[in-house]
Amino acid sequence: MLLADKVVVVAGIGPGLGQAVAIRAAQNGADVVLAARTESYLNEVAGKVTAAGRRALAVPTDLTDDDSSAALVRAALDEFGRVDALVNNAFVMPPMRSLDKVDLDDLRSSFDVNVLAALRLTRLLTPALVASAGSVVMVNSAVLRHSRRPFGPYKLAKAGLLAVAQNLASELGPKGVRVNSVAPGWIWADSLRMWFDYQASERGVPAQQIYDEIAATTDLRRLPLPDEVADAVLFLASSLAAGITGQCLDVNCGEFHH
Repeated sequence: MLLADKVVVVAGIGPGLGQAVAIRAAQNGADVVLAARTESYLNEVAGKVTAAGRRALAVPTDLTDDDSSAALVRAALDEFGRVDALVNNAFVMPPMRSLDKVDLDDLRSSFDVNVLAALRLTRLLTPALVASAGSVVMVNSAVLRHSRRPFGPYKLAKAGLLAVAQNLASELGPKGVRVNSVAPGWIWADSLRMWFDYQASERGVPAQQIYDEIAATTDLRRLPLPDEVADAVLFLASSLAAGITGQCLDVNCGEFHH
């Protein structure tokens, strides 16, 4: 029970990692605040949290908006009276174009979700996290570890998020708050399965062949599961990582070494 009786805010609840973090947090003893735009999906995940025996609060939130994010913080504190950990998982895929061609307005839009939303919410929750000697975990990406085309805009956003995490670690550390990151590689969830199915249909090969080709680039010859990445997130949020801050933990089955 890594997070027994703690309160965890998960910002960015999606069908893959966000859901996995929320459910695994509940299974490890935490009450969970769920934030995303789609209320119906939040309620679905909230049901899974309560099924794990913990309390859930679903708060529809536009994480790019100051007022909406502030309302999320108020709701969390009104309901639970404290926040022990924040997981910033909100993400939108930046344009997949080379940096010499990508539209700059598109880059700005992706920064709003991928970088500024995490900074905004962390700032809003800082007083509560200081009070609980809490922690923040930023969900980053293995895109940090390579410079392949056309991932430039994606890497630009995630490099910005890493800089936010590292600087906040230095700024909030003296107040007792830890800030770390996880950098997943491929995550074997529904969205990736659909992408591999599409790739397979385009090439006229079985989807398993696409998986095997990608998995062959990793040391473990497989792709990480959402729960495996979620467990790394929860480790960094827990007291087992009490001496760790400003770090980025890769979870990629050995695709890259760092």
